[in-house]
Amino acid sequence: MKSPGRPSTRREIERLFWREIAKGLTSEDAAVAVGAAPAVGTRWFRHAGGMPQIDLAVSGRYLSFAEREEIALLRVQGAGVREIAQQLGRAPSTISRELRRNAATRGGRLEYRASVAQWKADLVARRPKEAKLAGNERLREYVQDRLLGVIRAPDGTVLPGPQVPEWKGRNKPHRKDRRWANAWSPEQIAARLKIDFPEDESMRISHEAIYQSLYVESRGGLKRELVACLRTGRALRVPRARSRNKPGGHVTEEVVISQRPAEAADRAVPGHWEGDLIIGLNRSAIGTLVERTTRYTMLVHLPRAEGYGTVPRTKNGPALGGYGAVAMKDALATTMTIVPDQLRRSLTWDRGKELSAHAQLTVETGLPVYFADPHAPWQRATNENTYWCSLGGPGFFDGRGPAGSSGDSENTCRKAFR
Repeated sequence: MKSPGRPSTRREIERLFWREIAKGLTSEDAAVAVGAAPAVGTRWFRHAGGMPQIDLAVSGRYLSFAEREEIALLRVQGAGVREIAQQLGRAPSTISRELRRNAATRGGRLEYRASVAQWKADLVARRPKEAKLAGNERLREYVQDRLLGVIRAPDGTVLPGPQVPEWKGRNKPHRKDRRWANAWSPEQIAARLKIDFPEDESMRISHEAIYQSLYVESRGGLKRELVACLRTGRALRVPRARSRNKPGGHVTEEVVISQRPAEAADRAVPGHWEGDLIIGLNRSAIGTLVERTTRYTMLVHLPRAEGYGTVPRTKNGPALGGYGAVAMKDALATTMTIVPDQLRRSLTWDRGKELSAHAQLTVETGLPVYFADPHAPWQRATNENTYWCSLGGPGFFDGRGPAGSSGDSENTCRKAFR
């Protein structure tokens, strides 16, 4: 084995880095937390596609870096193999094998150094395995065609599809940039393989393997540009913990849902409300307020401002639709002032920009406002269930009436309460 030169960052540090990522930290903050450079953390995250490629659980079967440091210190003091094994609680054969395999050989002498030994152990521990899509061309073409949503003519030729901008390695936020609207998801592809090839076991792959081939550079098999065909359009995977209880925009650290009083969770004390904005046909809007304990519901009137439909829309101009930040604040203040003070304990809203003036609303009404996590409607379940089961969902606006009028209230409510 050639001399390693300057040892690279230990796998233990990289393992700690991914644990910090799982807590919701950014790649730069996670790197600083484990003593690595921010640029190193960014490189780790991007090369791995946002997914850890090492096992985060430490096995006691293998020697740790701390144990290797202890071996090096005891070796310098002249301790023998059995004495070192006794102090570390390891088998003598383990210590003997460690000193023989992972000793530094620079200068023609065998010297045991903890950093070099750890580097050699990490190098041997890597057992690269060829990705399934990289070794099965037929399976790879099947997956790529469906990720791209390839459409073929009756004679079998592939239709080129619309022209799309060149992928630059970043997220694709606009649906118009996708090649076809009927591109398959990895879950659909994995399930369809069993139907199209029921007898061919080689034509099998899990949806997670497809995601890893897309996101992880070292996996190979699929082109990275195909991430633009995914429905999320993400170039990297984003840990779920990053979006939980994370302030952003008009949502500060003081108003995330984790700061809401604990009494609101058990519904024992009335006065905690949940709200939402509902937009209907022709951009009509209405606000809903539901009290968590009694399920008492109030509708917030949001009339359109003067000039709507006649005054041209201007960037950063007034929100004439009636549900801008100022209009929503005024409408909520008018509605909540009729409620007794003891029943104005808190209001939980989603991350919509219509309540960006929440600080002024709290000043005017004394009602603290808290915001749920992104994409977490179950944190406002009372309001969501009231909308679907009582108001009738979208039918409240388009003239179909409540869900019960079309005979589907039972199914709608069952879905809402899941």
